[in-house]
Amino acid sequence: MMRNDFKFEVCANGVESCLAAQKGGADRVELCAGIPEGGTTPSYGEIKVARRVLDRTRLHVIIRPRGGDFVYSPLEIERMEEDIDVAHKLGVDGVVFGCLTLDGGIDLDGNARLMEHTHGMSATFHRAFDRCKDPSAALEQLIELGFDRILTSGQQPTAEQGIPLLTALNIQSAGRITLLAGCGVNESNIRSIFETTDIHEFHFSARVNVPGAMTYSNPDVYMGAKGVDENMREITSEDRVRNTIAQLL
Repeated sequence: MMRNDFKFEVCANGVESCLAAQKGGADRVELCAGIPEGGTTPSYGEIKVARRVLDRTRLHVIIRPRGGDFVYSPLEIERMEEDIDVAHKLGVDGVVFGCLTLDGGIDLDGNARLMEHTHGMSATFHRAFDRCKDPSAALEQLIELGFDRILTSGQQPTAEQGIPLLTALNIQSAGRITLLAGCGVNESNIRSIFETTDIHEFHFSARVNVPGAMTYSNPDVYMGAKGVDENMREITSEDRVRNTIAQLL
């Protein structure tokens, strides 16, 4: 296969991960904060600096005001609109969002409101798709709303487990919207996912654990959830990005 046959997106949890993704050959990054919550909107400063340092890799930004479910209040939708406007002003290439209804359907009104603010930026519907009750109907609705792609694991914990639905959705899409296979995609399974689904866009994090710089940290105090090792952090590895891409070339 040729390199141009594929698009590789790295889920980046900061500017350092964005740079590693770019050096490893990623086509774009999805910049997120709050990774333990499944990804939330990054700060103004994070977006601005990422935009400055990414000169070969496209920058997409998740628009998600909080963790939890994907049913948003009018005030939350308003904040998301403002965040999309900020992303546009900062020169972001694309935004990633998704709103659902109480009964697990696509929130047509909420998503339409946000789409009005994209101003020509690429729009990805994120893994809220994997929580909806009727993926086939949802796909048709997202095409009608004008989304460019859907990030999905095939409604399973990982994309590898979701291969049957990913395959069916890719056939149903018939080139009208792009399927972006993500969650648990790595060096060991990306080729088999491609060969069985014929999906050509992949989303992965390629992270490694890196020790913190502090030589002393009070063991009796924690900043977040108890039991989490806060002296370690995860960042994207340039080598892992490159090696994952290489499995399809």
